[in-house]
Amino acid sequence: MATRVAGTKNIKEFVFEWEGKDRHGKIVRGETRAGGENQVQATLRRQGVLVTKIKKRRMRAGKKIKPKDIAIFTRQLATMMKAGVPLLQSFDIVGRGNPNASVTRLLNDIRTDIETGTSLSAAFRKYPIHFNSLYCNLVEAGEAAGILESLLDRLATYMEKTEAIKSKIKSALMYPVAVLIVAFVVVSVIMIFVIPAFKEVFTSFGADLPAPTLFVIAMSEFFVQWWWLIFGGLIGGVYFFLQAWKRSEKVQMFMDRLMLKLPIFGDLVEKSVIARWTRTLSTMFAAGVPLVEALDSIGGASGNSVYKMATDQIRKEVSTGISLTTAMTHANIFPSMVLQMTAIGEESGALDHMLGKAADFYESEVDEMVTGLSSLMEPIIIAILGIVIGGIVISMYLPIFKLGQVV
Repeated sequence: MATRVAGTKNIKEFVFEWEGKDRHGKIVRGETRAGGENQVQATLRRQGVLVTKIKKRRMRAGKKIKPKDIAIFTRQLATMMKAGVPLLQSFDIVGRGNPNASVTRLLNDIRTDIETGTSLSAAFRKYPIHFNSLYCNLVEAGEAAGILESLLDRLATYMEKTEAIKSKIKSALMYPVAVLIVAFVVVSVIMIFVIPAFKEVFTSFGADLPAPTLFVIAMSEFFVQWWWLIFGGLIGGVYFFLQAWKRSEKVQMFMDRLMLKLPIFGDLVEKSVIARWTRTLSTMFAAGVPLVEALDSIGGASGNSVYKMATDQIRKEVSTGISLTTAMTHANIFPSMVLQMTAIGEESGALDHMLGKAADFYESEVDEMVTGLSSLMEPIIIAILGIVIGGIVISMYLPIFKLGQVV
C-alpha cells in the first residue's frame, strides 16, 4: 500500500516504511512518500490504519544512471507487463530489485506520479535526461493504441541493439588510446628517472656522445625540467577539449565531420550511425508514429551532427510531399543500398521491415569491422611501441658499444 500526501510538491519528501492494523485488526504494511512521520501518521489515520511501526527508508548513494540502466529497466518492464503484472506493481518490483539506488529513486518518483493519475508517457517526459523524446513518443503511441507491452518490448530491443553498437565502437576506439596512454607513461618514466642515470655514467667517460644519444638526453632534460607542464598541459588540454566537444555545437559539428573522414575508423563510425538511424526510423514507423513526426525524433538518435542536420532537411522535404527515398537521395549521405531498400519499402508498404533489414546488415558490418580492427591494430601498436622504446634503448647503449670497440 502506498500513499501520497497532497500539497507537498515543494517539500522534500522521503520514503517511509510502516506497519499497522486496519479497522478489522488485520496487520497491514506499506510505504508512503511524505515530508515527515507526522504526515504519514495523519494520512494513514484518515484511511483507518493504526500505525504501530514507522521507519524512514535509508537511500543508498547511487551511481550515475546510464543509458544501459534505462535499457535494462525497459526490458524488465516489458517482460512483466507481458506476463500480466500491473504497471504500478511492475515499477515496484523493478525498483526494489535494481542494484543502483539512483535508478530505484527515479522509478519510485515515476511510480508516484502514475499513482496520482499521470500517464506513463507524461511521467517519463518529466525526466528528459533519461527518457528522450523518441522514448516518450513510442510509449505515448503504445498507450494510445493499447499496445503498450508490445511497444515496450520493441523499444527494449531497439535500446539493446543501440547500446551494443555504442559499446563495440567504444571498445574499438578505446583500445589503441589506452595502449598509447600506457606507452606515454612508460616513456615518461624512462625519460625522468632512467636516462638521467645513464647521463651521469656517460659524463664520466669524457668522450663525445653520438647524435641519437644527445637527442634522447636533451629530451630527458626537458622532461625533468618541465614534467609538470607536460602532464598538466596534456590532462588539461584533453579535459577542456572534451568539455568543448560536449557543450559547443561548432566543435561537435567539426568533430562529427572529422570522425566520418578518418581513415579506417571513419567507415566504422559511418556504418554505426547508419545502423542507428535506420533502426530508429524502423522502430518508430512500426509503432505507428507518422513519418514526419518520426523524422523529427531520430536526428538526435543517430549520434552525429551531420546526420542530424541531414535528417532535419529530409523531414522538411517529406512534409512537402516528397517521398522519403527522394529526400534521402538529396541528402547525399546514405549508401545506395539503404536508398534502394527504402525505395522498395515505400513501394511495397513494408518500410519498417526493409529499414530493419538495413539496420541488421549494418550492425553485422560493424561487428565484422570491430573484429577486424582489433586484429589490425595490435601489430601496428606493437610496431610503434617497439620503434619508440627500442630507439630510446639503442640510443642509450650506442656509447657503450663504441667504448667496447675502443677497448
